[in-house]
Amino acid sequence: MDTKDSNGATLEDGDTVMVIKDLKVKGMSKTLKRGAQIKNVRLTGNPDQVECRIGKATVVLKASFMKKV
Repeated sequence: MDTKDSNGATLEDGDTVMVIKDLKVKGMSKTLKRGAQIKNVRLTGNPDQVECRIGKATVVLKASFMKKV
């Protein structure tokens, strides 16, 4: 299955994405603000999720809250 962003574009390993909604991430004191760019995302076995590094932490986010840049 393909992993798709909020606009229906297919995501691949190493893509840069932008957050389309403020997200509260469990285990982090900060929230991800709308418009924040995340570089070098990795795909997981689940087509609804992507793995990325934010600071020193590795988090898994839903692809429906991102759009490809």
